[in-house]
Amino acid sequence: MGDILFQNTLTGRKEPFVPLHPGEVRMYTCGPTVYDFAHIGNFRTFVFQDILRRFLRMKGYRILQVMNLTDVDDRIIQNAAAAGVGIREYTEKYIRAFLEDTRTLNIQPPEHLARATDHIDDMVRLIQRLSEKSFTYSSDGSIYFRIAKFPGYGKLSKIDLSGIQAGARVDVDRYEKADARDFALWKAPKPGEYFWETSIGPGRPGWHIECSAMAMKYLGETLDIHTGGVDLIFPHHENEIAQSEAATGKPFARFWLHAEFLLVESEKMSKSLGNFYTLRDLFARGHRPSALRFLLASVPYRRQLNFTMDGLQQAASSVERLRNFVARLKTEKFPAGQSDSMAGRVRQAAADFEKGLEDDVNTAQALAAVFDLVRDVNTAIDRGEFRQGDAPQVLAAMQESDSIFSLLVDEDAAKLRALGFDAAAGPDDVEIEALVAERQAARKRGDYRYADRMREQLAERGIILEDTRDGGVRWKRK
Repeated sequence: MGDILFQNTLTGRKEPFVPLHPGEVRMYTCGPTVYDFAHIGNFRTFVFQDILRRFLRMKGYRILQVMNLTDVDDRIIQNAAAAGVGIREYTEKYIRAFLEDTRTLNIQPPEHLARATDHIDDMVRLIQRLSEKSFTYSSDGSIYFRIAKFPGYGKLSKIDLSGIQAGARVDVDRYEKADARDFALWKAPKPGEYFWETSIGPGRPGWHIECSAMAMKYLGETLDIHTGGVDLIFPHHENEIAQSEAATGKPFARFWLHAEFLLVESEKMSKSLGNFYTLRDLFARGHRPSALRFLLASVPYRRQLNFTMDGLQQAASSVERLRNFVARLKTEKFPAGQSDSMAGRVRQAAADFEKGLEDDVNTAQALAAVFDLVRDVNTAIDRGEFRQGDAPQVLAAMQESDSIFSLLVDEDAAKLRALGFDAAAGPDDVEIEALVAERQAARKRGDYRYADRMREQLAERGIILEDTRDGGVRWKRK
């Protein structure tokens, strides 16, 4: 196949990707700030990086990935104080929930999940390196990065530095200023605030230094890929580049891949608008994890995704279409033999699938290749042109695509029950198979009234039965 092409935010161009170390991709993902439950906008980015990771593995690369957990910042300190607990205790709940959510969406874990508070010494050492090169200055016990000394500042965000005020500082962890300001690497403690005693003085790290220190600890001084949402380009990722490259004199990350915003009903997601959703909010409404994963993965990461409840229902239907197709191939009996034309059709689908992902992880193109194959195979079956020997190669192609999208195995009910959403879970595959077998047994013994009642009960639970040409039965969800 062709080259892998990524749209690199740093250069503004689509460029061929070749890792720095042959056969291995070193990737850093900005994880959540664990002051609350992560929302579906966060998971748009996390599902994208999971698709990216799976695709690179499919291409034969070893993956060394780090994701950080920011478990100390202004909001965490304030919320923990209000709750009357320490920051470690406060964040533990949300870290646990985040990991449950990632498992529920079939997001593969990184090789290193790095908590900021476990890496204070690494941050202190990085700040000391910057101080030795005169990139820092102190004020009121805090240590700041002097951005005027770093000539490359603004190369990622393309921010205009013409109006910069030398020595102007910003203390808060998050800011949305059009003008760049010197940012805090190390913050002096406020009265009653949690802090660390270190060789550079008492205090706590600023937000930006955390990612640089943890990325370089596990991945080296130059990464292959850095991912995150577009909201992190400035100031966070711009500041990561500045402090990392100032310390090492080397490029920090070769490719920067940024996922676009998720909108809700064409509006920015906001608690004040009542359109703010966590995964658990959606599960409580009866939506299924696989449908959400499909929806988040279906729009290419560089396009805004407009989340709607209708769209989520359509995603659920798409997932069921894929699962029902695979079930049909596994349960129906077809005429013996094998079709050369079907073998060629499967090869073309596999090539189109891979070509889509090679083009900047174009998930829409990859999924289109899968659904085109589903349509063509169903048509061949209905026309009597499909052969028993064709089924294994079609199933193999479906499994290969599922190594990326992870949708075919129906674990939705079990996952919802594990999170406490028993009412929303509905019957799982094992329960459905048992009920279908019970109905079939009733039919065989001539108890058609009971068999009809079983069919009605299954229909009430969203399960449709279809008789097959060979006298069997298959089921599918509505």
